[in-house]
Amino acid sequence: MRTMREIVMSNWSEFVRRVDELEGWAFRGESEAAWPLQTALARRLSAYCPDKTLWPLRETRALRVFRRKGHIYLNDSSTLRDDLRTLALMQHHGAPTRLLDFTKSAFVAAFFALESALGDSAVYALNTPLLWELAPAFNPALTRDRIDPRVPGHFDKYFVNNEFPVVWVGEPLEMDRRLIAQSGLFVIPGQIDRPLSEVLDSYQTDAELLVKYVLPQPIRDEAMKSLYRMNITQATLLPDLEGLARASAYELEVVWESLVEDFRKQTRPH
Repeated sequence: MRTMREIVMSNWSEFVRRVDELEGWAFRGESEAAWPLQTALARRLSAYCPDKTLWPLRETRALRVFRRKGHIYLNDSSTLRDDLRTLALMQHHGAPTRLLDFTKSAFVAAFFALESALGDSAVYALNTPLLWELAPAFNPALTRDRIDPRVPGHFDKYFVNNEFPVVWVGEPLEMDRRLIAQSGLFVIPGQIDRPLSEVLDSYQTDAELLVKYVLPQPIRDEAMKSLYRMNITQATLLPDLEGLARASAYELEVVWESLVEDFRKQTRPH
C-alpha cells in the first residue's frame, strides 16, 4: 500500500511556494485535518446504513427519487437524463453523493479548508495530469475514457456497485455557475467504503498521486487575509445571494485599522 505523504506547513508562504510547483494538479480543502478523504455519501451510509451490501441499492434509490421529483423545480429537465449532471445538481443542493469536490486552484481549496476551521485543516493535492493517463493495475483496460460516467450506463456499471477500485476525474459536459466560479471539477471513486488514498493504491506508479498539506491553526489569520486580498471569498465562489450572505461571516473578522481608529475616536469620552 502506498503511503500518502503528509506535510505540515510552517507558515502560509511555504504553502504558496509548494503548491506553485504543482502544475495542473487538483486540490480539495478539509476544515478538519484528521478527517479521511471520503465522500459525503460514504459518511452518511456508514453512520446510518452499516450493511455495505445494501449501499448500491440505497444510492440507486436516492438517485431515482431525485429524478422523479426534481423535474418539478427545473426549467429544463433534460439535466436529469445525465448521470453526472444529476449528481452535480444533487451535490450543489446539499445531497450526499459519491462526488468529491476538487478545484484547479490551491487557493480556493485553502479558503474552503480555513474559512470555518477551529483547529488544524488540510489541503489535499491530487496529481490529475498523471491520473488522467493511468489505468488500475488489476485491469489496464479500465482507462479514464472507458469508465467515463458521462457516458450513459457507465455510472451504474463502474461506480454504483462499489466493486471497482477506480477513480475518475473531470467535469460535467455542462457546468453550472458555481463550478465555473470555483474552477471546480469532480473526483469520483469506484469504491466509497475506503478513503481515496486507498483506492488510488490500485494505480501502480512510482510518482506521488496524492499529497496532504496540513495547515496549522495559527497560520489561519495570515492565510485568510491573503485570500481576501486575492478576492477569494464566499461572495465570489458562490456567485449568488447565498454567497454574498455567507461572505458577511468573514467581514465580522476583518476590520481595517483605520476603521477601528475612527470607531474609537467616535466612542471616546469627551
